[in-house]
Amino acid sequence: MRDGTLPGLSGRVALVTGGSGGIGAGVAARFAAAGAAVVVHYRGGAARARDVVERIEQGGGEAIAVAADLTREAECRRLVEEARAWRGRLDSVVNSAGIQPVRELPGMTAQEWRGVVDANLTGAFCCTQAAAEVMAGQDGGGSVTHVASIEGTSPAPGHAHYSASKAALIMFARSAALEYGPRGVRVNTVSPGLVDRPGLAEDWPDGVARWRAAAPLGRLGRPEDVGNACVFLASEAAAWISGTDLVVDGGVGARPTW
Repeated sequence: MRDGTLPGLSGRVALVTGGSGGIGAGVAARFAAAGAAVVVHYRGGAARARDVVERIEQGGGEAIAVAADLTREAECRRLVEEARAWRGRLDSVVNSAGIQPVRELPGMTAQEWRGVVDANLTGAFCCTQAAAEVMAGQDGGGSVTHVASIEGTSPAPGHAHYSASKAALIMFARSAALEYGPRGVRVNTVSPGLVDRPGLAEDWPDGVARWRAAAPLGRLGRPEDVGNACVFLASEAAAWISGTDLVVDGGVGARPTW
C-alpha cells in the first residue's frame, strides 16, 4: 500500500543496486512504498534479495530480484537492460551497492584499495553510464542517486580507501549532472551518517554511544531515512535539483569540532 507521506512514484520503475543489503533494502522498500516498481539488485545475497521482494509484494508492491557483478562493465549494462525490459522503462537508479572494510593505511595493499574503489565507485560509474543512455531516450528523462557517505568529506581512521571512494562518488555525481543534465537526466548523492543495523550496538558500543551523544536528533539513522531522501531526489519534488549532495546524518555535521 502506498505511503501518503512520500512523493508519489506510481507508474515508475526504480533499480536499487545492493538492494539485498541493509541500506539498499531500506531504499527499495521506500521506493515501493512511494508506488514504484522496484528492481532489487544483488550479487551474492540471493535469499536476502528474495526476502526484500517478498516483503514488497506482501505490502502490495511490485518487485523483482536480479543478480549482477557490478565490478564488470558488461554485467552493469545487462542489469540496466533487464531493469528497463521488465516494464519498458527505467526512471530511477539508486547506486547503493558498496563495501566498507576497515584497514589502516600503512598496511593497506593496492589490491585492497582497488577492491574498494571498484565496489564503491567503478560500479556506480558503469551503471550510471548505462542508465543514462536509457533515460535520455524516454519521456521524462530520469534520475540517478548515489549513496555516498559523510566520510566523503570527514574521513575516519582505517577508512582511507572507503572515504576516498565516497569523496570521488560525490564529485562523479556532480560531473555526471553537468554532462547528462541537457539530456534530461538528474544525478545527485545522498550522504548518510551512521545507520543502524542489527547487532551494531553490541559490536561497537562505544562508537554508537559517541554518535548518539553527538547527534542533535539523538539517534542513529535508519535505512528508511536514507530511502526517504532517495525517493525525494527521484521525485518531481526535486525536478530542479541536480549535482547536489544531500546529507542525512541527524545533524552530526552541524556540531563544532573545536
